[in-house]
Amino acid sequence: MINLNPDIVCRIIEKAREFQAKEQVVIPETPDSPADENALQILEDHVDDMTYREVRLAIKDLEPDQQAELVALMWLGRGDYDLEDWERAVEDASDSWNKRTAEYLLATPLVSEYLTEGLYLHGYYCGD
Repeated sequence: MINLNPDIVCRIIEKAREFQAKEQVVIPETPDSPADENALQILEDHVDDMTYREVRLAIKDLEPDQQAELVALMWLGRGDYDLEDWERAVEDASDSWNKRTAEYLLATPLVSEYLTEGLYLHGYYCGD
């Protein structure tokens, strides 16, 4: 069971979808190396983009435990964890939490779809 308000997640999904749908936003599917920060550098090019700033601020306004749960939700939706492993996913996300959670999430291709799927697995839906 998630402890994060699904409505907040839905707003983040909507803004992330708007941001990543823009033609000039290209985030590589796979970086050149594990230490490659190409995606984060690409995001830095968009710091003046209002949609990027809105979604980044919405994520940064969450408490660290809520940010960790948002990351775990993305991991769940991406298939890294099963629903029965939810508590472990949250624990792993908490253990790796840092102040760049918003950037990490926004640098993930298909993040809005993964968050949507994670919510769905918990029985929540965005929209009508």
